[in-house]
Order: sequence, then structure tokens, then C-alpha cells
Amino acid sequence: MLKVLTADIIATVMVFMFSIIFNNSSVYDPYWSVIPPFIVIYLMKLYPEGNDIRQIVVLLVVLFWSFRLTLNWLRGWHGIKHEDWRYVSIAEKTGKFYWPVSFLGIHLMPTLFVFLGCLPLWYSLSSSSAFNFYDIIAIVFTLGAIFLEWIADEQMIRFRKNNKQNSYLNSGLWAFSRHPNYLGEISFWIGIFLFTLSSSSFTTSKGLWTGAGFLMMTILFVFISIPLMEKRNLARKPGYEKYISSVPALVPRRFRKN
Repeated sequence: MLKVLTADIIATVMVFMFSIIFNNSSVYDPYWSVIPPFIVIYLMKLYPEGNDIRQIVVLLVVLFWSFRLTLNWLRGWHGIKHEDWRYVSIAEKTGKFYWPVSFLGIHLMPTLFVFLGCLPLWYSLSSSSAFNFYDIIAIVFTLGAIFLEWIADEQMIRFRKNNKQNSYLNSGLWAFSRHPNYLGEISFWIGIFLFTLSSSSFTTSKGLWTGAGFLMMTILFVFISIPLMEKRNLARKPGYEKYISSVPALVPRRFRKN
């Protein structure tokens, strides 16, 4: 995994160089959704003794997630001059220090978070234990997470085509969660961790520490992505305060104890 991390960081530096060349940090955006399948394939080759069925299933699930997310990015990409509004805002705030901030915050940090999210793959793909009930649970969870994020994104795309920019979506999945797409993304990484349950390493608790991956993903969305979106929506969308007071940020209230 140290070799994977080293290669991941080197690739990120190369992408960062292209970001500088094109003066656009959004060059990095598709990278983090493309790299996990390559990590899976590398680990499959590294551990030929791993259970074949589990390895193929994990590869297909990760490929599905990667294809769906990358396709969604392509649908919202408007050419090499298009840059995410968040990066534009960071550039305005940081001035001449923008590129160091871009490398650390926009390029390197997401790479490290995704790498941490992939850590459970080290155990699940190397395990020779038989394909079992825990694998089924992990499959259902990851696929459910992908479809949750997919449906949420599709609902938002249709809404934006037919509504003004200063309005917000509060129907469909968005009537139960203000960020169901983020909930789906977090859930996917929890599902990747669940594949560790099927490996023999879990019985000895050796793989439990890889749960740090989905915890870091949760931190990324809860404390960085969601606050940025909320601040922007409050400034641009009238009535968004009422939406915040009535709809939770992630987990629907019907699934909460309180």
C-alpha cells in the first residue's frame, strides 16, 4: 500500500502540473474517481491467492462507482476553461498563494482521502477466505449507495434544467436529506469497508483500523464540502434557511432516534 500511495502522490503531482499549465485546478476533478479501479487491479495482481469471486465482485462494484461518477462529472464539464466555483473562490481569497493552497487542498488532500478509503481493499482482495454472507451484505450496501447517489444527481440535473439558479430542490430524495448525493458517497466507502468483514483478517481485528478510511471521507463531506455548499446556498437561494430547519443535512430524520 505504500507503493500505491507513492504512485498516487506522483500521479497527483503530474496532474497538478497540468492544472498549472491550463491555469485551472478543475483538471484534477476526474482523477479521484478514476484512480480506485487501478488500485483494485494492482492489488488483484499483487495477491493472486485472494478469493477470485470476491476480487471480481469488488472490481465490478468499484468500476461501476467510478464510471457513474466520472460520467456525471463529464455531463457537467463545459470545457478546459470551466473551473469549479469553489476553486475560483479559493483563488480570490488566497491570491498569490493560490497554487500552494491548490496543491495541498484541492489536489493532494482528496488524493489522500480516497487512498484512505481504499485501504480496506488491501484486506478484502488479499483474503483467500470463501465468498460468504458478509460479501453479500457489502454488495447490497455499496450498490445501494451508488444508486442513491445516482438518483440524487439525476434529480438535481433535471431540476437545474427546468428551474432558476436561485431556487433549490426540496422534492424527491432532497425532501429527506439536503445532500443525498453526499450521503450516497459516504455510504459507498462504508460499503467498501464492509468487504473487510468477509476476510479472515477481520476475525483477528487486524483490518478494523482501515475503517479510518470512511471516517475520513465522512469528515471531508461533513466539515468541508457541506459547509461550503450551505454557505453558498444561503447567500444565493431565498428561503434556504427554512429548508435547513426542516430537512437534515445527511441522514433522514425517519432513520434517527430523535
